[in-house]
Amino acid sequence: MKSKSIDDGVERAFVLILDQGEEAIKSITDFADREQITGASVAAIGAFSKAKVGWFDIAAKTYKPIEVNEQCEVLSLIGEVAQGDDGKASLHLHAVLGLQDGSRRGGHLLSGSVQPTLEVTITETVVNLRRKKRADLGIALIDI
Repeated sequence: MKSKSIDDGVERAFVLILDQGEEAIKSITDFADREQITGASVAAIGAFSKAKVGWFDIAAKTYKPIEVNEQCEVLSLIGEVAQGDDGKASLHLHAVLGLQDGSRRGGHLLSGSVQPTLEVTITETVVNLRRKKRADLGIALIDI
């Protein structure tokens, strides 16, 4: 992965270029931890060799996985970075993936193996965001 800070003002902005074979969630999370990013928006485009998105089943309090076991275009990937209960970066990303036949799969991004690249823009916010686990829902949400 390569990265470059593109703004050193009050808000920092970064462009990450993930390499083939990198796991998107891990790479972005590791970068956010390394840069001590505690609040940011994320946007990306590129492609995956395979991915998994999820649909949140509120009754079961879990994500139902939707496997994409083929090359797919990342048509849209958006979300945010917040600080989790453990003090580390916590990502919440949603993706729309385009398949070869023009159909789409989308949902909460659970995993994605980059192929050939993923171009990620991270724009830090001026305030820290804190994500807290909600026992009533079974997921962590931003607590403002």
